[in-house]
Amino acid sequence: MPTFIPNRIGSKNMKNNNFLESERDLSDQITLDDLETPCLILDAERMERNVARLRARLAKFGVTLRPHLKTAKSIEVAREVMSSPQGPATVSTLREAEFFASAGVTDIIYAVGIAPGKLEKIIDLRRKGCDLAVVLDTVEQAQAVASASIDAEMAIPALIEIDCDGHRSGVLPHDARLLLDIADALTRGGELRGVLTHAGASYDARGAEALRVCAENERVAVVDAAAILRDAGHACPVVSIGSTPTAHYAENLDGVTEVRAGVFVFFDLVMAGIGVCRIDDIALSVLGTVIGHQHEKGWILIDAGWMAMSRDRGTSKQEVDQGYGIVCDSTGLPYEDLILADANQEHGIVTVRPGSNAALPDLKIGDRVRIHPNHACATGAQHGSYRVVRGSDNVVVNEWKRFGGW
Repeated sequence: MPTFIPNRIGSKNMKNNNFLESERDLSDQITLDDLETPCLILDAERMERNVARLRARLAKFGVTLRPHLKTAKSIEVAREVMSSPQGPATVSTLREAEFFASAGVTDIIYAVGIAPGKLEKIIDLRRKGCDLAVVLDTVEQAQAVASASIDAEMAIPALIEIDCDGHRSGVLPHDARLLLDIADALTRGGELRGVLTHAGASYDARGAEALRVCAENERVAVVDAAAILRDAGHACPVVSIGSTPTAHYAENLDGVTEVRAGVFVFFDLVMAGIGVCRIDDIALSVLGTVIGHQHEKGWILIDAGWMAMSRDRGTSKQEVDQGYGIVCDSTGLPYEDLILADANQEHGIVTVRPGSNAALPDLKIGDRVRIHPNHACATGAQHGSYRVVRGSDNVVVNEWKRFGGW
C-alpha cells in the first residue's frame, strides 16, 4: 500500500481554502479503496463550506469567532477554522492547550472549570508566551487563582462562567452577590478577563423559534452579568457566548464580544436533527467494509463497530433515531433509510430503518460504505488521523494527524 508523504501546510493556508496536497508521484496516488478500514474520512469541501457559513454570519454582527478546537484536535483543521495562526481558540483540556500552544496558538481560553492542581501547568504555558485564560464559578477557585498568581508574580486571567439555562455549571446571571464575591477574590492577585456561558440546552431545542429563544437567553445572561460587574467597578472586557446551535440562530449579539462554537466545522447527525444543518453538510464519516450478511434478518455486517463510531446515541432522543449513524455509499451519498442499527466492539449491523419500505442495497463482501456519525467529537476521538478527500472524489489528498488524551 502506498504511504503518505508528510503534510506541508503552513500559515499561508489561513486566508484561502486551497488545501496543499502532499508532493507525491501521481502513480502513487491513494484512493479510499487503498485504505485499511475502519478509518476516519474528512470531506474538505464540506468543512470549508461550514466554516465559511459561520464566519459570514458572525461578520454581520461584528463579533469574533473563537472556535472550540476540542472537535478538531488537529492543527491542520485548527488553521482552517481560526482567523489567524495565533488564534483565538477555545480548548477543553490542558493537553489541547499544550498541543496548540506548541504549534503557535497564543490566544486560548481553557473553557472547563479550573481545578487548582492544574494552575501550575497554566502558569508554565503562560510563561512560554501563550495568553491562556481559565474559567471558574466559585469563590474557592477565584482564591486559588489569585494565590497562584501572587506566587508566580503573574496575574492569571479568568472568566466567570454564567449559567444561562440550568444545563450545567456557572453562576446565575442575577446573583450579584456571588458574582462580586468571585470578582473581588480573583482580583486580589489574578485578572478578571470577563464572563462566559454555554447554551447547552440548545441541544434539546427543536425548531428555529426555539433556537432563537435559546440564543437570546444566552446573550442576555452574559450581558446582564457583565453589567453587574462593571457597575461595581470591575473591568469586563470579554463577553463570550457559545454553542453551535445558537451561533447559527442568534438574531441579536449586542453586548457580546465573541462566539465560541466547535462542532460546526464538521457538523453531525445530532446537529442535523436539531435543524442546524443538512445531512449533506456533514463533513465527517467513517469508512467501513462489508464483511458479512445475515439475509434472514435483513442485516449487512461491516467492520466498523462502536470502537470506530463511539457509543454516542445522541439521536435516540430526537424525532428520527439514526442508530449509530447513517450509511452512505463510498462517495458519501446516503442510501435510503439505511442506518447502522446496532454495534458491537468491532462489528456494525446495518439494516433498513424500522418502518421503512426501502430495499436493503445489494452490498457484497468487500464493498465500502461510509457512515455519518451522531456526534463528531466522540467519533473523531476514536481515531488517530483524518484521511482528507474533496467531495465525491475518492482520491485521498492528505492525512492529518489527530491527538487525544488529557
